[in-house]
Amino acid sequence: MIAAAATNNALGKNNDLLWHLPDDFKRFKLLTTGHPIIMGRKTFESFPKPLPNRQHIVITRNTDYKIAFENCVVVNSIENALQLTKSEPLAYIIGGGEIYKQGLQYTHKIELTRVHVNLEADTFFPEINPEDWKLLTEEYHPKDEKHKYDFTYLSYLKK
Repeated sequence: MIAAAATNNALGKNNDLLWHLPDDFKRFKLLTTGHPIIMGRKTFESFPKPLPNRQHIVITRNTDYKIAFENCVVVNSIENALQLTKSEPLAYIIGGGEIYKQGLQYTHKIELTRVHVNLEADTFFPEINPEDWKLLTEEYHPKDEKHKYDFTYLSYLKK
């Protein structure tokens, strides 16, 4: 699982991100390139086009939903999405809020960018229970001319 969430777990509003953090985008690209990415329909539709060098597995309840791009597959459940990635060494759940919530029980590692701000949102990342997750690494980045907010990369491993 990979996400960027505010201190109050805010992810986005009106199907858009709440911030622009170029270094976090670079990290997301570095980690996910070459691996399947699992997402909900709204997350997929928030992209201008599919992300290069990644299979997109899009979860929707709409059985008529079609995607006219190569390297994109539509499924109707998180379980079906995970079944498609069974033979892959690594796959990432990339959102949105409901997909994170459903996928948390299947996740063994979380790559979280914690954005040090509380913002109004309509989509949230699930709470990380410290009894279930061990913090492996953290790397702090102060705000600068390209980054409006301080943020910290956090890597968690399921206990």
